[in-house]
Amino acid sequence: MPTKQLYHYQQKDIDTLFEKLESRGTNCRLLYQLPTGGGKTMIFSKIASKYIEQYQRKVIVLTHRTELCKQSAAALKMLGIPNKMINSAVKRISRKETYQCYVAMVETLKNRINDGLIDTSMVGLIIVDEAHHNSFQKLLSKFENAAIIGVTATPLSSDINLPMHKNYDELVLGEQIGSLINQGFLAKPTTWRYDVELNTLKTGITGDFTVSTSDELYSSQAMTDLLVHAYESHAKNKKTLIFNNGIFTSRKVYEVFSSLGYPIQHLDNSTSPVERTEILKWFKKTKGAILTSVSILTTGFDEPTIQAVILNRATTSITLYHQMIGRGSRRLPQKKTFTIIDMGNNTDRFGDWNTEIDWKTIFENPDAFYASLHTQTSYEAHQIPSDMRAKFPNSLEISFDVQSAHQLALDSGQKAKTVIRDSIRQHALMCADNSDSISEALSLVDELLREIDWRIKQYSKCLGKVTKNYMEWLKEDYLAKLRKLITKIMGRRALLKMAV
Repeated sequence: MPTKQLYHYQQKDIDTLFEKLESRGTNCRLLYQLPTGGGKTMIFSKIASKYIEQYQRKVIVLTHRTELCKQSAAALKMLGIPNKMINSAVKRISRKETYQCYVAMVETLKNRINDGLIDTSMVGLIIVDEAHHNSFQKLLSKFENAAIIGVTATPLSSDINLPMHKNYDELVLGEQIGSLINQGFLAKPTTWRYDVELNTLKTGITGDFTVSTSDELYSSQAMTDLLVHAYESHAKNKKTLIFNNGIFTSRKVYEVFSSLGYPIQHLDNSTSPVERTEILKWFKKTKGAILTSVSILTTGFDEPTIQAVILNRATTSITLYHQMIGRGSRRLPQKKTFTIIDMGNNTDRFGDWNTEIDWKTIFENPDAFYASLHTQTSYEAHQIPSDMRAKFPNSLEISFDVQSAHQLALDSGQKAKTVIRDSIRQHALMCADNSDSISEALSLVDELLREIDWRIKQYSKCLGKVTKNYMEWLKEDYLAKLRKLITKIMGRRALLKMAV
């Protein structure tokens, strides 16, 4: 059977990994890093083939998702390596079994071992795909005579309590994204960034932003309007993948784009396998198709014709960041570039997707990297209640960095009170933009009282020592000027309507 030709960098990495495997023997634990689109599956398939040929011992490729399991089994078969998937139907691996390579789901393999149905001593090498999940170390310890190679694009554990350097002896680095682009193996990105206020987002127990607060922000009128604007400005008529954090948001995106006449479909983990297959077929063959989803397509999905990726969400996970963008990075003869639209300040958090990353330092000092991601200014740490955000769906900006505005005023030679003036103007526009009458706009002021208190306290800190009496007067003056400006804005708008 003809085998696919390896690229030079792939062959170099295979040689490096195998040299380390040979010199260290059965206790070898290596972690191999290569960007999404670099051909990790091809590389570990070649390693499996060479290992079986040289040592005549069994190899297990370990995955955590059904799609990856099937993908790995197909890649191995394409290379002429007979393999068998260990699923619920496989109860035992016999010593007389002719298969030298197995592809297994983590949970299934764990159950077979716990039931005493698998002889772990037969296995000489375990290859762990998507190794950053790092949640099956107890399982790996049962293979006492096996060397282990973990494979990942991002050597940072998904569990902060299970650092990867505790389970792998050495990190072996492949090519960087920039190098693969320059050599013509990955498409070159053009990134468009939108500054989105994330103050209403809260983090959950995993450390990432919660689905509920993400849904509230990204399904708002202001954000869906911004998404349509971003798409029409930078991705219109391109085959586009939109990533969301919640099903509610993704369905909202589907409804909005459908109403505008764009070809779009929605996918989430509740979509049936049959329907999912049909949708992916449609996406593949439809020019300018849009697919909106909820993280389900971050792994085990490969559609090289994708021309644009929209991150309609924020994340604190560098792994997820790279997985999402990587879906659009495949290069084709007729596709040398692709578009990234970032609507979650993710580029600010992690840097450009193709910027060189010091993975070795991150691997060795993950705590420091996690800490750098979560260092916040007082403005960033200030969370605006979701119930307040819900009252102002037509406003894109609802927060205000008082300390930065104060510093900017001083640097430009303006008086400090311009900060309060600008804050009042923003609040007045928020009330006006989300109301149909003066009375309705004025009633929204009550929704802003807690936020006004916070801003005045921040402003007072900038001024230095101020009395409580001054702060009380400042709030009274703020509210009076706010109500006056709201009335003025709404009056002007009413006159304009009459003139039309």
